[in-house]
Amino acid sequence: MSSFLANPPSFSSFPDLDPGPSKKFPEGPKPRTRSRSPSDKSHKRERRSREGNGEHHTRKGNGHRSSSRERRHKRSRKADGDRGRLHRERKTRRDHEVEENSLERKHPRKDNDSYREEHAVSFADDERLKAKEDASRKNDAYFDPISLSTPGFYSDKRGDPLNLQYGRLDSKQIPAYHHVAGGRFILGLQSGWRVTYRSSKGVEVARGGDLVFASLTDSSSRAMLKAPPTERLVHSGRAAAKYVEVEGFIRLRNRHQPSTPRDKSIEPGPDMSGSEWDASTTSMSQSSDEEAAAPPVSAYQARLIELERQVKEQSTSTVSWLSLLSHMLSQHPITARNAVKARAEVTLSVLDRALASLPSGTQATILRLRRLQAGEELWATEHLAKEWAEAFKLGGADLRLAWLEWRIRKGEGGVDGVLADAEAVLAALSGELERLRAFWRTAVFLRQAGFAERAMAMFQAQAELMSCVPKALLKSSLADQLNSLEEYWEAEVSRAGEPGARGWAAWIEAGKPDAGVPITSIQPPVQAPLPDPYERWSQNELAVDSILRPPLRSTDPAAELDPYSTILFSDLRPFLFPLTTARGKNAFRLVWLSFLGLHVPGLESLLNPQFAETADDRWTETHLASAGMLDRVFPLASPAHRIAADAQAGVLVGKEEQYATSFGPVKHWAHRVLGPLEGMDFVSGAGWPLWTSADVRDVDVGFVRNIFSVCRTGSDDVEWDGLTLALEAAVNPKGAVKLSQSFLANAQESLPRWAIHARLERLRSRPAAARKVYENVLSAPFSSANRLSTGPLWWDWAEMEWLAGDAPTALRVVLRAAGLEGNVSSGVAALRAKQTLEATAREIPAMLWKVREAWVRLGALLELLAGANLPLFVTTPITAGAFGAEDESRAVAALGMLYHHVVTLRSATRPAVLREQLDRAVEMFPDNTALLGMYLEMQKGQGVWGRVRELIGEDREKGVARRVADVWIAGWERGRWEWELERTRTGLEAAVSSERTRGSAVLWRVYVEFEIRAGDLRKAKDVFFRAIGQCPLVKGMGAAELYMIAFSRLRSVLTVSELNGLGETMAERGIRTRASLEEALEGWTEARGDTESVGSEEDEDEMEYEARETERLKPY
Repeated sequence: MSSFLANPPSFSSFPDLDPGPSKKFPEGPKPRTRSRSPSDKSHKRERRSREGNGEHHTRKGNGHRSSSRERRHKRSRKADGDRGRLHRERKTRRDHEVEENSLERKHPRKDNDSYREEHAVSFADDERLKAKEDASRKNDAYFDPISLSTPGFYSDKRGDPLNLQYGRLDSKQIPAYHHVAGGRFILGLQSGWRVTYRSSKGVEVARGGDLVFASLTDSSSRAMLKAPPTERLVHSGRAAAKYVEVEGFIRLRNRHQPSTPRDKSIEPGPDMSGSEWDASTTSMSQSSDEEAAAPPVSAYQARLIELERQVKEQSTSTVSWLSLLSHMLSQHPITARNAVKARAEVTLSVLDRALASLPSGTQATILRLRRLQAGEELWATEHLAKEWAEAFKLGGADLRLAWLEWRIRKGEGGVDGVLADAEAVLAALSGELERLRAFWRTAVFLRQAGFAERAMAMFQAQAELMSCVPKALLKSSLADQLNSLEEYWEAEVSRAGEPGARGWAAWIEAGKPDAGVPITSIQPPVQAPLPDPYERWSQNELAVDSILRPPLRSTDPAAELDPYSTILFSDLRPFLFPLTTARGKNAFRLVWLSFLGLHVPGLESLLNPQFAETADDRWTETHLASAGMLDRVFPLASPAHRIAADAQAGVLVGKEEQYATSFGPVKHWAHRVLGPLEGMDFVSGAGWPLWTSADVRDVDVGFVRNIFSVCRTGSDDVEWDGLTLALEAAVNPKGAVKLSQSFLANAQESLPRWAIHARLERLRSRPAAARKVYENVLSAPFSSANRLSTGPLWWDWAEMEWLAGDAPTALRVVLRAAGLEGNVSSGVAALRAKQTLEATAREIPAMLWKVREAWVRLGALLELLAGANLPLFVTTPITAGAFGAEDESRAVAALGMLYHHVVTLRSATRPAVLREQLDRAVEMFPDNTALLGMYLEMQKGQGVWGRVRELIGEDREKGVARRVADVWIAGWERGRWEWELERTRTGLEAAVSSERTRGSAVLWRVYVEFEIRAGDLRKAKDVFFRAIGQCPLVKGMGAAELYMIAFSRLRSVLTVSELNGLGETMAERGIRTRASLEEALEGWTEARGDTESVGSEEDEDEMEYEARETERLKPY
């Protein structure tokens, strides 16, 4: 189908044409008034004389009409005679030309001049015939010279300037006319084409009249595009047989020379007999025929055949089966209609085959988990419960924790039922890290259900059991230890994290004294009451839930009003377990920090090496749903109309693109990839450390400081002290330096602590103080004794000088690290230093891979400063090996160095080198937001939204942190938030439907918040009900409410009956509320029609609303 736009150009676009001389009137155009010549007067006198002599009929009756008809017949006969005469003359002339052309072909002309001379007579005859024709028309009695003088068109030299503004002519200014044959034909178009559709903006034409071809949006066109090819180009074996290499040459025949019998016979080579030649030729021709006869295979089918062959050869390989499943699921995008059910059916069909091919007794945890997850969409309730029960009996921490997650999503039995399930899981697990995962999940569930005091009490009791066991009970059984701990708990003295807490062991040694000063509860801030009772009730509940406080004592007056605020030890006993290993104790401390709101990136991978398979981040990343994080993820309100261009002296000038910082609020990477203060160099000024002042806005800093003090294991606890200083730096950088000095007073030879202290000075923009620390520490005797451990300090010093633009000083620091003192600048010295640094890196054991990485970076910096090319460390293609966090850390280190070289220092290196490396790195490590920030920085001004949109909309598995980062990227460029609403909505819909992140309360909370900030409360209401269906026991996540959002920000689109129903549902499911909804509604009378006002308005304006939505979503 073809279409012709009917946007005619304005009159001002036509050239100024004046009517020129006519061939019929050489003297110029005749006037429009008809002249009265003598011949005209004689015709009139003759006509009057005929009427006077009675030759005409009377006017009565039909006489006048017959006379007029007779005159018309005379004129038509005369015109027919003239046309016949002209036709005969033209036919005679054409016959004459045909004879001349035939003579010309028999006797070709010699040159152009002779040809013109011979045919000059024919040209003159043509002009003479044309003049005779014009003269005969002039002699006609009914000849009208006005028709010859009237031009074919008129030129409007003034024009309409509004045509340029509106792009077409005004329909009211166009003269009315009627289309010939209904407008189905177009002058100049071939006869086979017809107009099928005509509008004010264009016409559509098709060949064959009413035949209308399918457009690209029709279902038939989409089916044709998705269909596999029916034909393919197959390499023929005849070409290989025709051109055969003989002794390293291909013998070709010269086409210009006549072929001889010798040329036709090609002799075989010395190593090839005639029989072998014939056999090979025959086999090649047969294979070519077989390939040509084979049915065509698409790329998807070819890959599928290869994967099927792999699973047949390696039926016990889990990787092969997962590759086959991933390839088959690629045909069913998660954003398609009914994709969840279709993907579940494909998953079951593949994994049933996989589990049947495995030997009996094989656990295959990931395959069973994917199968059970797909079965939730298709199986009946009884069959699903049976399958989960069998998986629980099969064993394995991942299967049992997945069973607990399924029970939480199901919500049967309410809060009490889920706690009973958690007890069963904890009793079935044996490893410390496995039990810690179940402990963490139970605490998160309690806080989301509203029981924050009980969750905090679990951590307090576990911390006492971990680090404050009395010496007399160290070798006792767990039951005896818990009995003694219960006595300490019921004494209601200060516990772990509370002011004045000395610990369980100190209380036993002091003779079990009674509680001193009672612990007062933390009161929420006073807010102005709201007039609506539902909003007022939600405001009070949210104010209390936002405070993560320890449980109250029985003597506290507030405990009488809220019985759930006081926690008995019997409520905690089933969830406590011993922690004796250093790894388990360190993991517990980090889990407690994350629960309090200080996110530690990569903690999930520390607890579970198969993190990508179990997807614990669906419930661990609760900080992403906090009120402060949501305010930073979503952009501020932008102006309604964005000015895309400006005009200067009549020239359109595009507005400068404005971007936010490329390193956003979401921080996620594997454990120990970046230290607490290592990311500060990516952003100038405030930097990009692990925790900022915005991250600790919703955190009880005083309580967290007590936790750092209680959980510190000694003066050699370097990693814990680093996190402590990171928190102080976020609150008060000057206070962090003082605290660091107190740590160094007791450990002056600790190189890692000196490195952290120097970074604190750099964070305060004091490079001179940091340089003094590096100079003194690296010159001390204890540094020479621990040379291998000085690598991080040498690298930090060299990096500081390099980023400051002092390349010579940085080079001297690197040479000093290699043991070359003095001003050494020769190439031999650089080579020796490089060899020394490489040898030192090889001496570092594998477990100290961060120290080895520092020495490797020193060698790369030496090569960058002293050489002419980029070092291999930054140009080697990024790969994801089997080392996990180590490979990710190497990628961040290499690309970070190249990023500073290209972006920070603005060197002459092509940015495309870094951009290509980042493309591969983001694909290998999609959840690493440090790599994502560098990627965004390199896309500024590079047609950014093509690549970034592809990055956001790519159909691949992503973690929760990356999904939230994609929402933030939509508002990265200033003013584009409204443009990317549909794309962001599609991404969130894919996130809540994907197998990887399905059931995450964090993503559902972000999805509801997105619809509210987009201004579509109706869609927010629909998403809200879907969210509480997937997360039935999640009241909220601290200051980020889920159930309570219906009573506050969605109040205008929910009826009173719906709100009352939600309150009853919360009570039935056991979700905790400080005050019942019935008490909040006492004495309040709803306005008349308030119950059904919203619903009736929806019914009345449904068609209008759908029309507005269709108009708004037209570009999509």
